[in-house]
Amino acid sequence: MAEQGFRISMEAVAARAGCSKQTLYAHFGSKQELLRSVIAEHQELATARLSPTPEAPREALLAFAEEHLRHLSDPSVVAASQLLAAEAHQFPQEARDLYRDACDTLLRRLATWLQHAMDQGRLRHDDPHYAAELLLSMIVGTDFERQRFGVPHRAGRLARQRWSTFAVDTFLRAFAPREDEHASSPGPVPGRRIHPLHPLPMSPRKRNGASP
Repeated sequence: MAEQGFRISMEAVAARAGCSKQTLYAHFGSKQELLRSVIAEHQELATARLSPTPEAPREALLAFAEEHLRHLSDPSVVAASQLLAAEAHQFPQEARDLYRDACDTLLRRLATWLQHAMDQGRLRHDDPHYAAELLLSMIVGTDFERQRFGVPHRAGRLARQRWSTFAVDTFLRAFAPREDEHASSPGPVPGRRIHPLHPLPMSPRKRNGASP
């Protein structure tokens, strides 16, 4: 996708993978399902650091933030983003599907985790969707745009780690539980609730955790 964008063909994928096109279709059924499986693997890697129960929000969010920034610093991800953004007007349905499966799904998974933390009284009760969008914006900052425009960015692990710590700690201060919330057991979160998340299908072939 970094090389061919939305015009990617199953023939090209099969040639790169060293298999026949028939084998590729046998595994995935269609190009759309192949792309969905790749995105699903990325989502699993991105959210694997979030523990099922948010007992230690800071540690979990720091691990999530560092992994998310590491993924966004992958040159192939940057190149794909540049090309896909340029082609989105030519492939509007494909662009919408990609956003839904990638960006929107990541946002919803993070919102679900934050809602659990709010329900447990570890974060201040608020709209989990807004909180998730705010946190993702804080984590990414303008660094991904720097990469897209080819200007100096936080390329090293230590630089990304320092930014992750700053972003997560700032977010946790803003959403620290109020004293009255500590005094009572966590109740239902007011406002919007998270709708059940339908996870993306896992890929039939894993890549041992390597970024595609």
